[in-house]
Amino acid sequence: MMTFIDEAQRPPLKTQIVIVGGGAAGLELATRLGRRFGRKHHDIILVERDRTHIWKPLLHEVAAGALDANIDEVGYRAHAYRWKYRYFHGTLEEVDTDSREVVIAPLLDEAGAEIVGRHRIRYDYLVLAYGSVTNDFSTPGVRENCFFLDSREQADRFRDHLLNHCLRVSRAMMADRQADARVRIAIVGGGATGVELAAELYNAADALSHYGLEVFDRRRLEVTLIEAGPRILPALPEKLSQAVTSELEKLGVRVLTGTMVSEVESDGMRFASGDRIPADIRLWAAGIKARPIDGRLGDLEVNGNGQVVVRPTLQTTLHDEIFVMGDCAACRLPGSDRLVPPRAQAAHQMAAAVFANLCHAMRGEAPQPFVYRDRGSLVSISRFSTIGTLMGALVGGALAIEGRLARLVYLSLYRLHLIAIHGWIKGLALMIVGRVNAFVRPRLKLH
Repeated sequence: MMTFIDEAQRPPLKTQIVIVGGGAAGLELATRLGRRFGRKHHDIILVERDRTHIWKPLLHEVAAGALDANIDEVGYRAHAYRWKYRYFHGTLEEVDTDSREVVIAPLLDEAGAEIVGRHRIRYDYLVLAYGSVTNDFSTPGVRENCFFLDSREQADRFRDHLLNHCLRVSRAMMADRQADARVRIAIVGGGATGVELAAELYNAADALSHYGLEVFDRRRLEVTLIEAGPRILPALPEKLSQAVTSELEKLGVRVLTGTMVSEVESDGMRFASGDRIPADIRLWAAGIKARPIDGRLGDLEVNGNGQVVVRPTLQTTLHDEIFVMGDCAACRLPGSDRLVPPRAQAAHQMAAAVFANLCHAMRGEAPQPFVYRDRGSLVSISRFSTIGTLMGALVGGALAIEGRLARLVYLSLYRLHLIAIHGWIKGLALMIVGRVNAFVRPRLKLH
């Protein structure tokens, strides 16, 4: 006997908010929404392709072995349970703006067998925060012969490759003390990632002699940093850019500016000038673009860099119920001729703005324009130095800082992220644990 349910008696659907991407912006937003609304009348869903989260600006430390990602990563399932949102392990394939659904690609295991089939998730509000990947600018040989630092998996692969080369050089030196064996590393891109990784590699080289590679030291490391522009770190004032260049050269880094890579080979790099340098390990960190979506994004407006164009409220140009934030958002604010830069501080501020505008929208109120506040730029040269600007445009210019104060401000960015995703109590506890681990755990992760 079939029982029919009166539609009037059917419980109303919960307001469903779908967030695609669990990076800094997406995870912070999911935390805020879960803490505010819970599960009673709202269904907050985070769709993310990875099982764990690690703050992207830390990946260069993972790559050099200075950071153990197993300690610092955040598991999405446990985090979702605590903050009352749902985590879906999957990859966005399509946004169906007509039916207000997102299509999630099939989830496969390592052998290619299907775990979860292609499925759809409805949304009342959709937030796209699926991030960015490194832009190879269609340079021949890059995809085949370079490492990237877009994910923890890629950082782990780089570290393993680096350690293997260091071990090979160490063994060669033990067999022949007169051998001139070296680990030659070429890093393309003079932005923060390339600069910080170059410095972190020398920190790693100094520590390797304590972990079984007795004859290996920084003299066996040959790092070349390659930048197509006239100087590294163009976001910093020229004086500070020169200061960072000097610090890198003191460590032993060869800095090449105004140098365009025309092709990457399996054992080196060729330049547009016709010159070539040999390189055992090649890493590409020259620019970013929005993470490509395999399917389509409905009728959303997308720029040439793959970013979704948004209004100052961070809503898409055609759909009020769709917000975009982080690196995949192309946001040009009134009075500015540039897009909001793809930086961690921008993602953090966008997460707060989208949270506020979602609250406005659900109350039937008008959304408020996003206001980007430039807090300055800081670059950590591993344990050797920290240089940058504080406050940026807020003081009508840049206040240069370096040394202990700069290091403190640099670390505070990550601490703010910890507090945003864990709350004050657990966030402060993790900071204390981090300080303890700095003393008790090995300087390098070698496995």
